[in-house]
Amino acid sequence: MADVIASLPVLSFDTAQRVTEILLALAFLQQSAEHLRAAAKERNLFVFRIALCILLLTGMASLWATAGLALLGLLILHRFQGPYNGGSDRMGLLILFCLCLSHAAPSQIWREVALGYLALQLMLSYFISGWVKIVNPDWRSGRALRDVFEFSAYPVCENFRSIATHPRIVFAGSWAVMLFELVFPTTLLHPVALIAGLSIAALFHLANAILFGLNRFFWIWLAAYPSIFWFQQRVFL
Repeated sequence: MADVIASLPVLSFDTAQRVTEILLALAFLQQSAEHLRAAAKERNLFVFRIALCILLLTGMASLWATAGLALLGLLILHRFQGPYNGGSDRMGLLILFCLCLSHAAPSQIWREVALGYLALQLMLSYFISGWVKIVNPDWRSGRALRDVFEFSAYPVCENFRSIATHPRIVFAGSWAVMLFELVFPTTLLHPVALIAGLSIAALFHLANAILFGLNRFFWIWLAAYPSIFWFQQRVFL
């Protein structure tokens, strides 16, 4: 087991921070492209966002790029009267503000605190989601997931609604999601477990993108993954 751990590459703080910046910039670029045909006032906000994302991708003036994106994020919140894409927008802002703080921090320990906070919030995002589901009797019975397929506007294809007619599949899927989310924090205890856990989580988000069109969640949550890889090596190994 020790040989397995020793063979895994070490992710430094600077590398984790840089990869997070690149993934976040790419996710924001994808989101911003959706607004280029909007009215001028809205379009201008996202044109500025695209310019700042390109600056962030270059790795030059990362502090100013993240600070500008953070300020622009607040203006976008005001424009849409809140995070109009819900959890994905909130996670995007969380990653952005943690990056901004990690660049602006006066010492290395505070830089690490900022990135470590992002890692903990990522872990909690799964655990709390699982807890909220498992205390809900509709999720435990499979009814909540069945209703998502049967009645909600989310499925991207009408054919997917037929899944609601298979109660065993829906029940098993409900419990698989809940149990995975609840046990996710334990993956921090071993590097191989974390790789497996994040791989399953990424597949989960990809399935949500395919089944429900929730593509933003996939890219934004991936952007937070480097922080938890670094956090595990910094704290547990």
